[in-house]
Amino acid sequence: MSIAGGLPRALERGAELGCGVVQIFLKNQVQWRGRALADDEVRAFEEERARTGIATVFAHATYLVNLASPGDREWRRSVDAFHDELERAERLRLPWVVIHPGSHKGAGRAAGLRRVARATDELARRTEGYAVRIALENTAGAGNVVGARATELGRILELSHRPERLAVCLDTCHLFAAGYDIRTRRGLLATLGQFTAAVGLDRVVAFHVNDAKAGLGSGLDRHEHIGRGEIGLTAFRTLLAHPTLGRRPMVLESPKAGGGDRRNLATLRRLRSEPVNEWGGLTRGGVRGRSSAPPRPD
Repeated sequence: MSIAGGLPRALERGAELGCGVVQIFLKNQVQWRGRALADDEVRAFEEERARTGIATVFAHATYLVNLASPGDREWRRSVDAFHDELERAERLRLPWVVIHPGSHKGAGRAAGLRRVARATDELARRTEGYAVRIALENTAGAGNVVGARATELGRILELSHRPERLAVCLDTCHLFAAGYDIRTRRGLLATLGQFTAAVGLDRVVAFHVNDAKAGLGSGLDRHEHIGRGEIGLTAFRTLLAHPTLGRRPMVLESPKAGGGDRRNLATLRRLRSEPVNEWGGLTRGGVRGRSSAPPRPD
């Protein structure tokens, strides 16, 4: 939800759509610096959160932050900028801030993962005693970006000295773009299995539910309306029916024009209301997708 007009407006907008979960930016998503967060805005945010009854509110980091940067100047600037966002999130009592791990810019994947782990350790040191966590988001896998594979997120956790401050947010479009074939029940469950094995089931705290404009393995981060892209409905039906992950907070990042949020929310709620068996397949009135080989192992 947009924070135009102040942070509390995002909650108002979410309530108008009937959202139970809202994701916000804490400042302009394409600027390094943001205006100071005033005490009266924090109080208004808390009041609006109580009034709307929205169950979960969390944040997404600005897109400029690159915790995997090999250059010390950019890396320090990114850590400082993200530290500011964690401070804001803590004041607002948000549980986590989602962030793309970043790009190694040619330094190599292993080096990039080490830089991310070092950055999260530094941020944990600066925010000692805070409740807010860093939620690493899986990426679409283009170019030098790290974090597209389950093993890469797992490696960051292995390298971190403070893994308890880290969580994971999975984006369905990014999974598909990175080469995980989640179009079938079998493929989606196999993919979730790989990520939970690499990072732990309890560490997957949220989902971005988005269909994909581009094809499998494209590396393109292009979101589409639910059921109108290359992924299709089976993946979302299966995810919503998952006995554990299906109850985690989920947000839409699909196109908003023409009432997109209302339409996509209605589609997801319809899928959740359909009778399913324990494996996420329809028990009546539907055709299951053909099985395919699970995603390639990491």
